Amino acid sequence: MAGAAFFDLDKTLMEGSSALHFGRAAYRAGMVSRRQLARDAWANVKFRLNGSTDQGTDELRERILSSIAGQRVVDLSRMGPDVLSGILPLIYREVLEEAYAHQDAGRRVFIVTAASQELAEVLAQVLVLDGGIGMRSEVRDGVYTGKPAGPFTYREGKAVAIRELATREGIDLSESYAYSDSESDLPMMRTVGHPVAVNPDRALERVAREEGWRIMRFDKLGRRLKWLGVVGGVALIGGGGGYAAARARRPSRRGILSRR
Repeated sequence: MAGAAFFDLDKTLMEGSSALHFGRAAYRAGMVSRRQLARDAWANVKFRLNGSTDQGTDELRERILSSIAGQRVVDLSRMGPDVLSGILPLIYREVLEEAYAHQDAGRRVFIVTAASQELAEVLAQVLVLDGGIGMRSEVRDGVYTGKPAGPFTYREGKAVAIRELATREGIDLSESYAYSDSESDLPMMRTVGHPVAVNPDRALERVAREEGWRIMRFDKLGRRLKWLGVVGGVALIGGGGGYAAARARRPSRRGILSRR
C-alpha cells in the first residue's frame, strides 16, 4: 500500500480563512447581511493572528448550516467561481509545490477541511489534487436542510475521516503525511507517520519541536495584520463589502495559483 498526503486548508494551504470568501459570495448572493459579513471579516483577522478556537469554529459551523438551510444545492454551486476568486490568489505556492512533489513521488494528495465537502472537492479539482474531505450537509430534493450529514471534520473528526478514507482506498497511514498550522489538528497529524507543521500556532510548534516534526515557516503576514486588520475592517464596514479587506491582506507575490 502507498501512502498519501493530507493538507489542512485554512492557514495551511491558503492564507486566512476560506469561510470569509464563502461569506463574501453569500453576501453578494443576498444570503447574509453586511453586518454578518463584517463579523466574519473580523473573525478572520483574529483567526489569522491567534489561530482557531473550538468555540469559534463550532459557532461558524452552526451559522453556515443555518444560512444554507432551504437553499438549493445548484444555487450554492453557482457561487463557486466567486468563492474561488477569493481563495485562489491566497494559495501558498510553497505548500502547493509540496503537494505536487508528493504526487510526483506516487502519493495521492487530499485537502482536509472543516469547510464544506463541495468546496473541498472543487478546490482539489482546480488545484489538480486528488480529492477533498470536508463537512457534509444533508440534502433533500436538491435543497439543504441545515443539518449535518456526517461527522464534523474538525479535531478528531478529521482523523476519523482520514482513517475511513484509508480503509476504503488502501492507503498506508504509516507512510502518509499530514500538514497543518493548528493544535486543533493534532489528532489528524498523529494519525500519519509523517506530520508537518506549517506556520504553526504556539501550541502546535511546541509539540512539533518536542517530537521532532518538520516545521515549514514562511508566513510573514501576521505582523502586517496587526494594523491592516483594523484598516480592512473599517473599509469593509464602511462599504467595501469585504473586497477591500481581502485585497489589503493579499501578499505581494502572485501566482496561481500563487496559492496553495
